[in-house]
Amino acid sequence: MTPPRKICVVTGTRAEYGQLFWLMREIADDPTLSLQLIVTGTHLEPRFGNTVEIIERDGFEIAARVPLDLAEDRPTAIARAAGTAVTGIAEALDALQPDIMVVLGDRYEILAAAQAAMIVRCPIAHIHGGETTEGQIDEAIRHAITKMAHLHFASAEPYRRRIIQMGEAPERVFTVGAPALDNIERLALLDPKALGDDIGMDIADGYFLVTYHPVTLSRDDPAAPVNALLEVLDRHPERKVIFTGVNADPGYAVIDAAIAAYSAARPDRTRTVTSLGQVRYLSALKHCDAVIGNSSSGLTEAPAMHVPTVNIGVRQQGRLRAASVIDCDADVNSIDAALTHALSTEHKARARTADNPYGGPGASAKIKAALATAELDGILMKHFHDLNSAERAST
Repeated sequence: MTPPRKICVVTGTRAEYGQLFWLMREIADDPTLSLQLIVTGTHLEPRFGNTVEIIERDGFEIAARVPLDLAEDRPTAIARAAGTAVTGIAEALDALQPDIMVVLGDRYEILAAAQAAMIVRCPIAHIHGGETTEGQIDEAIRHAITKMAHLHFASAEPYRRRIIQMGEAPERVFTVGAPALDNIERLALLDPKALGDDIGMDIADGYFLVTYHPVTLSRDDPAAPVNALLEVLDRHPERKVIFTGVNADPGYAVIDAAIAAYSAARPDRTRTVTSLGQVRYLSALKHCDAVIGNSSSGLTEAPAMHVPTVNIGVRQQGRLRAASVIDCDADVNSIDAALTHALSTEHKARARTADNPYGGPGASAKIKAALATAELDGILMKHFHDLNSAERAST
């Protein structure tokens, strides 16, 4: 009898775990597969919500934990954490001996996981390659992981073409959509009253959902754009505000402190929740008047729920976006104009009918099927795929 194929999934943040959740369920429920889970990054940090507890409550067995010590947000501290991740994940992979490792996205701990797998000769499957975020170090990280990976799961056809343009074999590159959209179809979401009761704030009269992260390629003061955003929120006092936690990127401490001070001064109007979890986050997204900030969820999940997005600054520059997304500069007047437009009857109607470039639900099942059937013998030795004339014409 053929033993189950061992699929190792690495997760380092609450947001990425939410996107991987249904894929992990698909793997765990398939008798021909065996799920191995490595947990690292902010999951293991109390100041970021200790979200490893959510993973355990969801019933997943954790095969290895790789703590990174994220007490500081200086670039050198993040670089040191990345080095720790390479060592710890390499040791975990050596002990687990998976048949293939799955990673999603473009964060430094995911780059570390890919480096570790490459060195210990473990094949890599990468989700969300081929995308661009020109304001982030994630841009370079994502493309670096693509060149280390052996199977690629793109969220949209233009991204699949870009991965092939980078020299990856077309038969190993799949367009599957965004796994995050599976949550919208498969989770039972809260109504506004239940959500308000849960976070301890009456949101019946309307609210904004705000997520703002550092722009890691910028040398500008990280406090300036978030202070501009907070000033704009004060121009709309009729609406409550739900803030979600800041990513553990260089510069996060300044942003986190500004939001904490703003929220503490307005306890009746704001709530700051380090980690809402998928059910509460998507419930908050579904019922809000607008998503504001610079998170990728404003470009993927928000359009699927027909919610207007105010996307601030360059963090998501280069990504596909729906007509429901309004881009603006990171200053008071630009943000206020974008938010005013997002709340208009005209734009709300546009959001209700906008097509989502990231497709619909179903990505997790497609990825699992490919992982279960992919030929892994000889996969480590990759050949650079040069574009033919037809492929060059389509890029």
